Amino acid sequence: MAGAERGETNRLRRRIDLLLEPGASNAPAARAVHAALTLAILVSVGAMILRSVPQIETQWRGLLLLIEGTAIAIFSVEYALRLWSAPEQKIYFQMSAGRARWLYATSAFGLIDLLSIAPLYLALFTQADFTALLLLRLLRYFKLARYSAGMRSLLEALKIERRALFASLMLLLAAVVIWSAIMHLAEGKAQPAQFGTIPHAMWWAVVTLTTVGYGDIVPVTLLGKLIAAATMITGFMILALPVGIMATAFAEAIHRREFVVNWGMLARVPLFQTLTAQEIADLMQYLRAQSFPAGAAIFRKGDPAECIYFIADGEVEIELPGGVTQLGEGEFFGEIALMQGGPHNGQARALRPAKLLILAFADLRSLMDHNTDIRKRIEQAAAQRSAISPPAP
Repeated sequence: MAGAERGETNRLRRRIDLLLEPGASNAPAARAVHAALTLAILVSVGAMILRSVPQIETQWRGLLLLIEGTAIAIFSVEYALRLWSAPEQKIYFQMSAGRARWLYATSAFGLIDLLSIAPLYLALFTQADFTALLLLRLLRYFKLARYSAGMRSLLEALKIERRALFASLMLLLAAVVIWSAIMHLAEGKAQPAQFGTIPHAMWWAVVTLTTVGYGDIVPVTLLGKLIAAATMITGFMILALPVGIMATAFAEAIHRREFVVNWGMLARVPLFQTLTAQEIADLMQYLRAQSFPAGAAIFRKGDPAECIYFIADGEVEIELPGGVTQLGEGEFFGEIALMQGGPHNGQARALRPAKLLILAFADLRSLMDHNTDIRKRIEQAAAQRSAISPPAP
């Protein structure tokens, strides 16, 4: 009996993990949960911002407090469920339940989840003034990184290039010290209040190197102005380094994510299981991925036929003159037009959200010429479907 209860508990934890963890499931319920949490984050952060406006705080205080209370309840339940279901996450799967929960609680996302709600409970149940800590509610915004592939790619780029970015920061600090010392020597006597010491001059150096240019402290001597010009040019060059580093790293992170996603989609198509890793890598440069919502038309009767479609996820309905066919993950369609020539003599639509891999006919013919197994399977499928779809007159 105890074993059965433990098994049921594990299954429940797994279902909760699938609902909460982005990418773990593509089920409608999981997508609905992610959408609801994203909306709760945005609404609660927006409400907190509006509470800083006295007129809005006075007029809409009841509504804003209701939003905040609802957000606390939602994020508290979310944190508790994530903590409880942590042993089911893939990265913690081989660990004990206690260690898995500790690692989640001390992870970046775990700390963000905790810090975004903890100060509110401290303020509610103690007499201490936690007004400043309540600003930690803004950390909720970073919870969106869970549901945004772009934000995750940006964080990945920051992590990968952290050493290069730290080196750029050290270079900027060195420039601040050097130019502050030089300007101290050039302007110290003319403006002792502003440049009399190197620490005084460092404010000017920071403002100038970062190209902000407040204008509250400016050189008055000719030498000081020449030094300021050189400092500005140096600032442009130094600031270009982290910008270039991050732009390159972010682009590479996006490319890697797309590569992994497309590779995973290809691996689920049985037609390509006979290909070697090198052949799949070569094929990927010709494929493009496209998503279709439920009910969307993929192509209509009479549309020009230029490509073949592989279903990586979802379900598609093919309506041909002789009947209707439903296809699922791993199957393909569009091959009849390839074999018969001419436009599509049927139509296709997504029965539920579908992710398709699309390959142009010219590239497919090249693949069929080099792989007889793929040619044979495509021809067999075309022959079977042609039986219910006679060639267009």
